[in-house]
Amino acid sequence: MRFDGREPDQQREISIQTDFVKTAAGSCLIATGGTRVICTASVEEVVPPFLKGKGQGWVTAEYAMLPASTGTRKKRDGIKKDGRGVEIQRLIGRALRQAIDLKALGERTITLDCDVLEADGGTRTASITGAMVALTCAVDRLIQEGKLLASPLRHQVAAISAGIVENVPSLDLCYQEDSRAQVDMNFVMNEQGEMIELQGTGEGRAFSRKELEQLLAYGEKGIRELMAAQREALGDRARHLCAKPVLLAATGNAHKLKELSHIFQDYYTILPMSAAGFTEDIVEDGDTFAANAIIKAEAVCAATGLPAIADDSGLMVTALGGEPGVYSARYAGVHGDDEANNDLLLRKMEQVEDREAHFVCALALKLPGQEPILAEGKCPGVILRERRGNGGFGYDPLFLYEPLGKTFAQVNEEEKNAISHRARACEIMKEKMKQL
Repeated sequence: MRFDGREPDQQREISIQTDFVKTAAGSCLIATGGTRVICTASVEEVVPPFLKGKGQGWVTAEYAMLPASTGTRKKRDGIKKDGRGVEIQRLIGRALRQAIDLKALGERTITLDCDVLEADGGTRTASITGAMVALTCAVDRLIQEGKLLASPLRHQVAAISAGIVENVPSLDLCYQEDSRAQVDMNFVMNEQGEMIELQGTGEGRAFSRKELEQLLAYGEKGIRELMAAQREALGDRARHLCAKPVLLAATGNAHKLKELSHIFQDYYTILPMSAAGFTEDIVEDGDTFAANAIIKAEAVCAATGLPAIADDSGLMVTALGGEPGVYSARYAGVHGDDEANNDLLLRKMEQVEDREAHFVCALALKLPGQEPILAEGKCPGVILRERRGNGGFGYDPLFLYEPLGKTFAQVNEEEKNAISHRARACEIMKEKMKQL
């Protein structure tokens, strides 16, 4: 048993109270045992001079121990801060920059202020853990205010101390343990168990690899528990943690948007182009599906500065020389009139015996500053003489996928996303995305 009755791998009781400072963009009061730290996040719509015009933001931190935080009054920092405080605030800034996509943040600065009310060991690690919560709250406010489309937070970050006291590896040292520790360590990690910073010192004696591994195991356990506490304190705002990057879909078609969202959910948060304020009509004057997909993706990316994906797809009937092709959505003259398009196709195919056809999808991914990436997929089928099924859209009720014996209007979403032309193009695109 330790000084305060804990087991070696047991951390101190933790509590996190969000929105502790109402005037801050994000804040919390974090307590780990007797250590209490106020963490606030302030947002400024400017960046440091070295980042101006570079299209990215900045996250920085300041750390201070209040005069009565240690029992004996500590002098306030003047113009020149004490070396320990400077070291810790740099650590906090480094750690939290690992959590956020600075380009997705935009040209703004978030400053994280960590002020220690009471110090009982582990103030730097408590500051990092609390600052992550304050940062998430600030991101939530920026989204609510419409200044961000989606969360730029790519990782969750937390930190904890460990050490060896009287030859016993122990987690989360309080002041009495820390002041006589033979070995002192601090771990900063993300939700994947990856190390962001490892600070370790043999203050009283050297330590072995076996002891290091034991301390690391304790640290991983403690950080998992801290991250659970962060998520619990954040409540619904925890959804902003570990968010996927935003990809705008250059379409106003709700069906396509839903399919793209489902297929790319492991890679991106798919948003409609209207979410970024793009509502213009794009002239699709290409003579191939690929050309039209590229036109749409480039137009949305150029207008918003965000990555964009566009698909152009349609039906090609062999006996009709590839009709309706790029005119699939406006085959009967009015764009998006599915009933009229299907009626026209049935009339043209009335005396035709060869019913072979295939759906084609061309996907174009446009990332700022890069050439478009293209992927194409095809799905073979036959055209029926009458509609079947009530699902899907476009020519789905007439398109029979023979291996299943169903039209695209009869299959469920899961079946369609496994076999469709769009799904096949997306699989090719996902492989290309892995190489980016």
